[in-house]
Amino acid sequence: MKNQLPNTPKARKGIWVLVLIGLAALVLAPVSPAQAAAGSFRLGLVTFLSGPAAGPFGVPAKNAAEIIVEGLNNGTLPAPYATKGIAGMKIDPVYADEAGGTTRQVSEFRDLVQRQKVNAVIGYISSGDILAIAPVAEELKTITVAFDTGTTRLFEEHSYKYVFRTRPTATMDGVGAARYLVAIKPDLKSVAGINQNYSWGQDSWRDFIAALKVLKPNVEVKAALFPKIFAGQYGSEISVLLLKHPQAIHCSFWGGDMESLLLQGAARGLFKKSLGIFTCGETAMYRLAKQIPEGTVLGARGPFGVYAPKSTLNTWFRTTYIKRFKTPPTYPAYVMAQAILGLKTAADKAAAANKGKKPTTKQIIAAFEHLKFEGPGGMVDMARGHGHQAVMGTAYGEFTMKNGKPGVKNVKRFAEDLVNPPVGMTAMAWIKGGMKVKK
Repeated sequence: MKNQLPNTPKARKGIWVLVLIGLAALVLAPVSPAQAAAGSFRLGLVTFLSGPAAGPFGVPAKNAAEIIVEGLNNGTLPAPYATKGIAGMKIDPVYADEAGGTTRQVSEFRDLVQRQKVNAVIGYISSGDILAIAPVAEELKTITVAFDTGTTRLFEEHSYKYVFRTRPTATMDGVGAARYLVAIKPDLKSVAGINQNYSWGQDSWRDFIAALKVLKPNVEVKAALFPKIFAGQYGSEISVLLLKHPQAIHCSFWGGDMESLLLQGAARGLFKKSLGIFTCGETAMYRLAKQIPEGTVLGARGPFGVYAPKSTLNTWFRTTYIKRFKTPPTYPAYVMAQAILGLKTAADKAAAANKGKKPTTKQIIAAFEHLKFEGPGGMVDMARGHGHQAVMGTAYGEFTMKNGKPGVKNVKRFAEDLVNPPVGMTAMAWIKGGMKVKK
């Protein structure tokens, strides 16, 4: 046959050379996404991309991730983040949806680490999700940065090596809300609460009412309601609150639950009869501007969004976000940006200590612990949880419309030591001990 290879020693030697070259190519070829992107930092980013929490929380967080990753890869962020990528490597983002519950999230996390070969994971809005993910992150030895969830249980009940949280805990929100309420209503006599029936809602109410009892020992609690998370309909709870008629109502609802309660309560005049204090309310101030009653107290879970201080970094972030998405960034966007910048700062520091070489996970962890870095909401201090938990101050204000645009008035800021327990003390021990602050 004309196409048959010649059976000579020289021909057989040539065939074996080709075979060996082919085998070498297979050995040296990329065997994982991380290896395929040579010189890249593969970053898992988890946030709600579907369900009731996506619109007010998950999508703004993803939007922020997009512009921060793009800005870092292009080197367009202002100092101190003008260097490209993470530890000099281009960021390769891998997005995952947080919807679906803890079992699904654990499976998704394993997929990100074991199949998609991410170098680190940033994510988690739900307190239930992060409590399930943290031990898995330790098992898989993967740096995991909680960007939003606030449960104090994460570091009060456990000590982690690979898990960090770059935003303050729920204690800051509850104590800050209590201090703000007493400041604007010195004659306060009665309150009520409506919070989701899981760790976040229970802890939020616990911290708020304990702090309020320290500041106003004789305050009457007229109702403490805990509907199921993502219930969506709150007719019976609103009826109870209307009947009890407290002076103020504390609510740590977030996402679709918070927006549903605001709309349903406003329709029945609830928040005109009782002052609403929404610790996560800043996320709704643009989406529901026409429905939020004047004077409703809105929190941003820290100095974020409308409460963010002026800085070159904040100006860049807000300007870039508004230009891209045609709306101002709310606090979920801020805390996502803060988490990415915190990880970058730690990795860059580790790379510098490693003489410019790619840092190991162990080196990044060492650089991350007790780190201080700048975010678009101000300075962040990883001062709690053995250097794995951030502390910051916070702010509250009352919703108002100014020239047809949503804003806040009567803003009061609280320094970090006024709203966070000191090192080595649990939240409840500090609150019940009188929330003492070192001068």
